[in-house]
Amino acid sequence: MPAPGKTKGNSWEREVATFLTDLYGEPFVRVPNSGAFIGGKNVHRKTALSAEQIRGFKGDIIPGPSFKNLNLECKFYADFPFHQVVQGSCKQLDLWIDQVMQSADPTDINILAMKFNRKGAYIAFESRNYPPCNTGNNYIRYMHQARGPWLVLDYSTFWQLNHTAIKTLAS
Repeated sequence: MPAPGKTKGNSWEREVATFLTDLYGEPFVRVPNSGAFIGGKNVHRKTALSAEQIRGFKGDIIPGPSFKNLNLECKFYADFPFHQVVQGSCKQLDLWIDQVMQSADPTDINILAMKFNRKGAYIAFESRNYPPCNTGNNYIRYMHQARGPWLVLDYSTFWQLNHTAIKTLAS
């Protein structure tokens, strides 16, 4: 039986996959036994895999067929230190951004989908994709020491404002 935290994370991954399937009308699927199959210390595995296989093991979600350059990681935690993000140094967010980027290719659109108990859901994405991505009026600009600037905003707002742009960028 999986640990409660793993079950919680899996449910968020399924929720994101279902949301994107409904949004785009293409199948988005949670990566079975998701984890760093080609990220982190396992990046060497990419040399033995085809482009399609690599695409299936990036992040936590296997994107729909027209999203060749989408790399999406999901995190669901009880709490998050938003004050550290605003102050400009959040080790937890740095770690998650590093995880997203470990399996990324230079042309990927890298997205971190985060959900927190009683706080809601949020998206973090590289600001190199802005524009054409739209943030609306409410976002936080976060500077990762090694990965550069990222933007953090409300999950629903992000997809409402950017569903067309993300499809274009990730094609």
